[in-house]
This record gives sequence, C-alpha cells and structure tokens, in this order.
Amino acid sequence: MGIPGFDSLIDNGIPEKDLVLLSGTCGAGKTVFGLGFLCSLADKEHGIYVSFEEEIEQIKGTAMALGWDAEGMERSGKIKFLKYNPYQLEDIIEIVENNIREIGATRVVIDSISAIGVYVKDVTELRRMILQISEMLRKNNCTSILISETVTGKNALSRFGVEEFVADGVILLHNMLIGGEYRRGLSVWKMRSTDHSRKIHPYKITNKGFTVYPEDTISFNPKA
Repeated sequence: MGIPGFDSLIDNGIPEKDLVLLSGTCGAGKTVFGLGFLCSLADKEHGIYVSFEEEIEQIKGTAMALGWDAEGMERSGKIKFLKYNPYQLEDIIEIVENNIREIGATRVVIDSISAIGVYVKDVTELRRMILQISEMLRKNNCTSILISETVTGKNALSRFGVEEFVADGVILLHNMLIGGEYRRGLSVWKMRSTDHSRKIHPYKITNKGFTVYPEDTISFNPKA
C-alpha cells in the first residue's frame, strides 16, 4: 500500500483492481493516506489523484511537505493530479479513464465521494455513479481508494450510507476521546478475499507521512 505498518494488518494485501473506501472525519489524515498510497510507490506504479474539493496546488504542497516531489513526479509522468468541479460530472468517468491510459496508471485516489454526493441528491443515483466509477477502474486494472468524509459524532461508515456497500474494502480512520484525550486509530472494517485485523490500531501523521502501528491496539469503551 505504501503506508508504513498498514500491510501487516491484511494477510494477503488489498486485492488488485479493488475499490477501497477510506472514511474518516475532517482532519483524520485521509489526504495524507491517499498521497502515501500514490507517491510512495510511484517509481513502480503510476497513479492519479482526482480532487473534487481541494485545489491541486494545496495537495501538491502537502505532498512536498511530506518529502515527495509532486511536481517532479508529475513532470516525469508518474503521477497526475486532476481537479474537477463536482457539479460538472457528465464526462468525468471518460476523462479519468483517458488520463489513466495516458500515463499507464494502476493506482487511483478519488477525493472525495462526499463532494459528489452533495450535488447528486438521489442516493440511488449516487450508488449507480460509484458503481460506474468502480467498473471503469477495474476494467483499467486500477487499485483505487475512494475517500469519504464522515460526520463527527455519528457512528457511520460513510457520509451517505451507500458507499460501503459498493466498495470491495473499507478502512476507517477514528478520532476517539479516551481519558480526556483524542486518539487516532485505524481499523479495517472489511476487505474482500483476505483475512485482516479486527482491532483498532493507532496511527500518527508526521513530516514523514502516515504511519500505522500494527503491534499496538486501542481499546475504546464509549461508556467509560
């Protein structure tokens, strides 16, 4: 995955061509996780970062702060950063597919489905669109991360409640109040065709990126 410590949580790794939902509240580190997934292995696998919210320069700035030369990677054709307005979705699948083929991408991050859902009012239509995106990515042999922002205080896997049913796997980023202190934890809710940890593991975001600590766990009792 390109995320230090994460691979130890899944027996056989994420199956190739799967679509994995990455859910978490604002500030949980979803963008950093997505950049690690693309940038850490860009020399071996090319990737595309599709943003529907944050400006490309901000995303590149985050990558640079974490030690990745985003500009250089883009110039060499290893990574491509794309920005689209979520209310102009008519041709988005075709455009992304053309860019995948242009650089031979096998990794894609879509940030975020929450932004698309604001403009696609009907949940059934949103589910259909996610399925279309998933089918296109799978057809082009891409392993992908679909980012979804969850609402603080709600015990939900995604923003609209349909994303997890379409995705092949689900990774949750928790921000839990324990003993008067907020602690960050990651859990694998589901992953197709492989066994995985059922525990919550701590993670940190530093100037080196997103790091999971698979040997440690977090016990969370909401009544405590």
